[in-house]
Amino acid sequence: MTDERGGVDPELPVVRLCVAGMQAEADGRAEAAYEFFRRAWNAAGDDYEACIAAHYLARHQSSPEETLRWNQECLDRADRVADERVQSFYPSLYLNMGRAYQKLGQPALAHKHFVRAAERVGELPDGQYGDWNRFAIAEGLRSTAAEALAGGTVAGSAAPLAPAIDTSIRELQSQWCARGDLIALGLTLPAFLGYLGTGEDRLRLRTALHMLHAARRLPQDEQTALGALLGAAALG
Repeated sequence: MTDERGGVDPELPVVRLCVAGMQAEADGRAEAAYEFFRRAWNAAGDDYEACIAAHYLARHQSSPEETLRWNQECLDRADRVADERVQSFYPSLYLNMGRAYQKLGQPALAHKHFVRAAERVGELPDGQYGDWNRFAIAEGLRSTAAEALAGGTVAGSAAPLAPAIDTSIRELQSQWCARGDLIALGLTLPAFLGYLGTGEDRLRLRTALHMLHAARRLPQDEQTALGALLGAAALG
């Protein structure tokens, strides 16, 4: 939880310890990083500081069960704070819970947390950090959708793309990647990777694909495939 997330005071002792831990991570010193984060946890003077420290401790656990426990601790502490200081934390908190449940082989529970993350995605700051979390949440939704659909737990606001649509887009993007068509990739990848199933997301994706189709710069077979894709009801 860095200052980019908004509202974190970089001068807090707990934050300074976590920054030192992140630097140790970047240097490949995992044991030193863990020690910094453990010291941050021990130094935490309230739920807000404990929330920050728990977030980083969760990244350095040796088992999925302990990773889940520390992510739950982080979420619980944020709930206790319950003010504007932690609002922008929630998308990544739910994202981390979803990933933890995935590693434990519980995709239905994972999906529920990815849905909660998607519902809070508007609280993320603009920029690369927000984009990264949106892409990770979208990937979590996609990777757990089959089990959630089987259990009847997919929320309408987080409905994934129809499998045939998803596959068609991936196939086209694979062709663009193979020949290095950076314009086609740059136009469509953000809308596809960040697709969370809302009406706004459908419009963003359809607009990106329509702009590429209207430019008529693709080979004829891809142009035809893209036109058929735009005619699909799931993107209407």
